Amino acid sequence: MALHKRLGIIGAGKIGEALIYGLLKSNVVSPEELAASTPSEQRCEMLASKYRIKSTPDNREVARNSEVVIIAVRPHIVGKVLDEIKDLVEPSQLIISIATGVTTEYISKHLKDGVPIVRAMPNNPVLVLEGMTAIAKGPNAEDKHLKLASAIFQPVGKAAVVQERELNAITGLSGSGPAYIYMVIEALIEAGIKVGLSRELSTMLVSQTTLGSAKMVLETKEHPAILKDTVTTPGGCTIEGVMELEEGKLRTSFVNAVVKATKRAGELVNQ
Repeated sequence: MALHKRLGIIGAGKIGEALIYGLLKSNVVSPEELAASTPSEQRCEMLASKYRIKSTPDNREVARNSEVVIIAVRPHIVGKVLDEIKDLVEPSQLIISIATGVTTEYISKHLKDGVPIVRAMPNNPVLVLEGMTAIAKGPNAEDKHLKLASAIFQPVGKAAVVQERELNAITGLSGSGPAYIYMVIEALIEAGIKVGLSRELSTMLVSQTTLGSAKMVLETKEHPAILKDTVTTPGGCTIEGVMELEEGKLRTSFVNAVVKATKRAGELVNQ
């Protein structure tokens, strides 16, 4: 469904470009309704040519002409960007920040009073339209703003409304999570090679197995432990592998990784 809103993305890096691709592919906005900024003139030219959108190095131009402004820059420069556009952003607009660890309270201090703010945490698979985005209401934001934010991120995967206090934990889990899963996939591919399979075949087997397993969890809504038990027969092959993973404390390692990443998410804006 079309938004019929002028949308601007400040910081059109990989995630920003993924949003551009998803929004246009899903006809949520037209090229004429979409603008993006990035410091690189070369990247500006690429985005304009590839997507037929307005692309500029000027953040102020994007802020001035957009009803919804997505802040997609690195956490340590969010304050600088907000100060740059502060005089142009009005309460009639909506600010959506996808900067890791940057609170809506921090953002609000850099803007005029009354500007509605929503914070979002998308993850890397938005690049293939299978991302997971958590969305939280900030100062001055109403339900209509959350609905609008959800409509922006749903074309690139799934979107869920959460409390802002949960976002650092979500960053540590689903934001950083793809890196953990890629490591699992990489390890299993190497294991396939170790037992005599070609890299090409091993990669296909592992990738599709990972995709299918995730889909089983989502579609059956069964607890992963129950699904694991459906594969693990008494005295069979799988239980041998499962016991080896338990011996290596796989579960504990994953839990500790999420805890560490969550802690780090709360430290980024102060650097």
